[in-house]
Amino acid sequence: MVSGKPRRYNASMSKTKHVSETPATQFLRRNKIAFGEHPYEYVEHGGTEESARQLGVDEHSVVKTLVMEDEHAKPLIVLMHGDRTVSTKNLARQTGAKRIEPCKPEVANRHSGYLVGGTSPFGTKKAMPVYVESTILDLDTIYLNGGRRGYLVSLNPAVLTGLLKATPVQCASVD
Repeated sequence: MVSGKPRRYNASMSKTKHVSETPATQFLRRNKIAFGEHPYEYVEHGGTEESARQLGVDEHSVVKTLVMEDEHAKPLIVLMHGDRTVSTKNLARQTGAKRIEPCKPEVANRHSGYLVGGTSPFGTKKAMPVYVESTILDLDTIYLNGGRRGYLVSLNPAVLTGLLKATPVQCASVD
């Protein structure tokens, strides 16, 4: 009861899972970007295959946010289709680096401010260059992490190049 009046129960309250703000959703709202929220049951080592299955979407449209580093330990973000892997050799060639490799999880957490499995390219702790597999930009809608394990946001991929200034690259290889 609030102010002596019973609170009315709204049937839709039980149907949608409340998701609290993350640095990523705060960043998107601050920049007036329209996005959908898609919570799912996080499964350790389930990856994009599991989130796509639970949400009933094509894994190709679920985008992984990967924190990597070059030979000077300078961090960068790579956005890749869920059903593809990054050819670090091709990525290095296109970015002018000698070598690029994934960061260790604790290093990635420190750079992004997110736990691995919940990394979003939005609202990162440290500003990092962002590279996006060019074919992601051809999709109508993408699903990527909203800043917490078990939570994806859907949006138009043009946001990646517009808001994040992501550089398109061709570095995908099939898993």
